[in-house]
Amino acid sequence: MYRSHNCGELNASHINTEVTLAGWVQKSRDKGFMNWVDLRDRYGITQLIFDEGRTDKTVFEQAKTLGREFVIQVKGTVIEREAKNKNIATGEIEILVTKLTILNAALTPPFTIEDETDGGEDIRMKYRYLDIRRNPVKNSLLFRHKVAMEVRKYLSDLDFCEVETPYLIKSTPEGARDFVVPSRMNQGQFYALPQSPQTFKQLLMVGGMDKYFQIVKCFRDEDLRADRQPEFTQIDCEMAFVEQEDILNIFEGLTRHLLKEIKGVEVDKFPRMTYEHAMKTYGNDKPDIRFGMEFGELNEFAQHKEFPVFNAAELVVGIAVPGAGNYTRKEIDALIEWVKRPQVGASGMVYAKCNEDGSFKSSVDKFYDQDDLANWAKVTGAKPGDMIFVLSGPADKTRAQLSALRMELATRLGLRNPAEFAPLWVVDFPLLEFDEESGRYHAMHHPFTSPKPEDMHLLDSEPGKVRANAYDMVLNGNEIGGGSIRIHDKATQQLMFKYLGFTEDEAKAQFGFLMDAFQFGAPPHGGLAFGLDRLVAILGGQETIRDFIAFPKNNSGRDVMIDAPSAIDAVQLKELHIDLNINK
Repeated sequence: MYRSHNCGELNASHINTEVTLAGWVQKSRDKGFMNWVDLRDRYGITQLIFDEGRTDKTVFEQAKTLGREFVIQVKGTVIEREAKNKNIATGEIEILVTKLTILNAALTPPFTIEDETDGGEDIRMKYRYLDIRRNPVKNSLLFRHKVAMEVRKYLSDLDFCEVETPYLIKSTPEGARDFVVPSRMNQGQFYALPQSPQTFKQLLMVGGMDKYFQIVKCFRDEDLRADRQPEFTQIDCEMAFVEQEDILNIFEGLTRHLLKEIKGVEVDKFPRMTYEHAMKTYGNDKPDIRFGMEFGELNEFAQHKEFPVFNAAELVVGIAVPGAGNYTRKEIDALIEWVKRPQVGASGMVYAKCNEDGSFKSSVDKFYDQDDLANWAKVTGAKPGDMIFVLSGPADKTRAQLSALRMELATRLGLRNPAEFAPLWVVDFPLLEFDEESGRYHAMHHPFTSPKPEDMHLLDSEPGKVRANAYDMVLNGNEIGGGSIRIHDKATQQLMFKYLGFTEDEAKAQFGFLMDAFQFGAPPHGGLAFGLDRLVAILGGQETIRDFIAFPKNNSGRDVMIDAPSAIDAVQLKELHIDLNINK
């Protein structure tokens, strides 16, 4: 055996026990006649002692050669530690070493393997295998494992069956760009990596599997934003003979189970909010409801008052910021510059202070009297001591800008407590959204989403008003999952393809296999997919998913550790019948 115990389990009950340990050298402290070495493995740290008076001379001299991150094995006796360390589980004991074996020497690492390291993100990504040795990353991966095991336990107890679906599939035109894989055996043809197992899980319902789940890799070749990965993991689920309420109840249960088992948090209520209400009240479809600052639309009280900026706007909308009435002019100007950044895109911002005496002071006092500003306060819910910030312009764009400001202010004010969890369902999404560039409608979710039956008559006359039988789960301002009731008959699916601009031949070429399957007795079905990476990060109290992924890509989609993507040689290209024509 390389080890009889791990480096985190020995304590005073093991004193006088002969043990064998193995691990990495965290650090050593050489005092001449005495040498202490901290030995680390996944489970913790144990202090080793090499004593000139009690340790074999050869072993004692060998210990002096140990460097950081050397891999070693030691044998020795557990003894009581004179200077105890209450900060670690093994702090009452140390190992008096009798035998030392260097299993592998190590170069000095490019950054310290400590909780607080001196390594920047780029260097730690390049040496990710070293970064994983650090407790924050190691513990994040162990935390992810714990969440995944609880997911499997919960779903398996409800008779869900885990089924693997293929990674080499057919490219389809909807959604993000596919990653494509050339086929050597089929010249000029390509597989695609799945953006999700969508059609396969529907086919499993046709196959009678009834309740399916899979923790599965998905791939999207899209422009990367901050904290997004080209490959990510879904908790993918599908059920037959269900309606929307059945699905929402089951996955409320899963979320409740994870919060209780992982975080010890009891959550009773999962509010329901329509897409329309979310956009109007919070400016986005994944609102963070841990705090207020709901939007107040001010057109009625802000327009036709000789202020041309507001009079020309489609929407004038504001939020009340609690306790911000004492902001200095410098702080206000900094926020105005913040909303004018290209990432937000506002042209400016109006403010009104709600004084403690009930009066108001605004940046547009020339145009608005105290009664006008009192109406602003009433609409936004502002109280004495608060500040009202107002944006104006095109409705959709302005709501998005105010949403960004709301989240920024909540962060600055400490209102986004990572230990507080506020889930909700957003429902009644539009089925279709119009794309100006292509001049046609696209599915807001995907082309297999069922319309609300009561809105079917609007498909010909007002397709933009048709609601989808779709739903998203939002947790702390992040979409952690989404799904829908699916179309399960050929006629409706053909109709959907028609409204999405597919010709009959195009629909058959891309999705004929699915429509064929619908003719052999497809049950009503629906499902949901949670983003495991995002879910785990939120449960772990973090804003970024990267540390919960063992080997993540950077913001350019590159794995700098293995240098991927990379070129392939001419022989491989020839076998694949591919000629490169790259414009440099």
